[in-house]
Amino acid sequence: MTILQKYAHLLVHYCLEIRKGEKLFVNTTTLAEPLLREVYREAIRTGAHVEYQMTFREQHKIFIEEACDDQLDYIQPSMKEMMETFDAYLVIRAPFNLREDQNNNPEKSSRRQKSLHLINQIYTERIADRSLKRCLCQYPTQAAAQEAEMSLDEYEKFVYEACNLYQDNPSESWIKVRESQQAIVDYLNKCNIVRYNNAHSDVSFSVKNRIWINSDGRSNMPSGEVFTGPVEDSVNGYIYFDYPSVYMGTEVTGIHLEIEAGQIVRWSAEKGGELLDRIMHIDGARFFGEVAIGTNYNIQRTTKNILFDEKIGGSVHMAVGQSYKQTGGVNNSPVHWDMIANMKNGGQIWADGELIYQDGQFLIGK
Repeated sequence: MTILQKYAHLLVHYCLEIRKGEKLFVNTTTLAEPLLREVYREAIRTGAHVEYQMTFREQHKIFIEEACDDQLDYIQPSMKEMMETFDAYLVIRAPFNLREDQNNNPEKSSRRQKSLHLINQIYTERIADRSLKRCLCQYPTQAAAQEAEMSLDEYEKFVYEACNLYQDNPSESWIKVRESQQAIVDYLNKCNIVRYNNAHSDVSFSVKNRIWINSDGRSNMPSGEVFTGPVEDSVNGYIYFDYPSVYMGTEVTGIHLEIEAGQIVRWSAEKGGELLDRIMHIDGARFFGEVAIGTNYNIQRTTKNILFDEKIGGSVHMAVGQSYKQTGGVNNSPVHWDMIANMKNGGQIWADGELIYQDGQFLIGK
């Protein structure tokens, strides 16, 4: 079995648990055709009905440049139908150029983002109860490798290692991840107040009556995190996100946020501050929709790809904007932006006054 056949088998059978007669939609770019072929083959063998969309180079950039207001507001009926009726949705990320959208007109981009809010709401609600089985994954491309400052060969090995594809049975290895993380989730689901603390951050929040989720590879591949939604008005303190992130095609680094009664009241960034300013003025973006802890120790470097970087073993992240409904979070926003902080050098996590995490490692669940 080739590595792509193993990848497709993992995606179809473990991540999405595709069954005969189910409808699967795959969204990717033309660069991922080799993996799409194997996913299509495996899903058809299983008895699924498969539809797909392959975007081409600069498709979104061309749309934003040329579209009038009516086109920016238009939602394809087929897209809405897919979100409402399909059983499974696979996104294979395979970028041509991660900076394609960096210089797009910000007003037109914001209008398009707002027009897609209804689709995003349907998506969020259906993945919350898993009536829509969703998985995001990565196909290695030259653009992603360059962004990660690796050769393509190095990046392929990085992606496949993070997904446990070099294991004899990748599905079994992810089941072990699920089991080990469940002990952490069970502990955190009994806690009320959580605090992240390191040399540059001290932020606390309530998670009372919220649900911690065991992210074990069935929604993201790779995965390796535990997350929840904080009580929206309970977040207080300050936090510095030292890992870089790329959002809407723009790299933002050195983000510092100060929070009072749940709301971000002051913000700054060492690079990309203009985008941060713009996002902070979008509805719901000054409140947090997610707090999380990365647990994938096969990922130990940033790649400017949130699918991997938020899972770094020894990191925490917080997302401004939209909550995940399955956690009990209620914040609504067209934004969901994950920001990541290193906890390996002196970082601590406290839960109800007990130290549960030190220097990037849990002290519980062992």
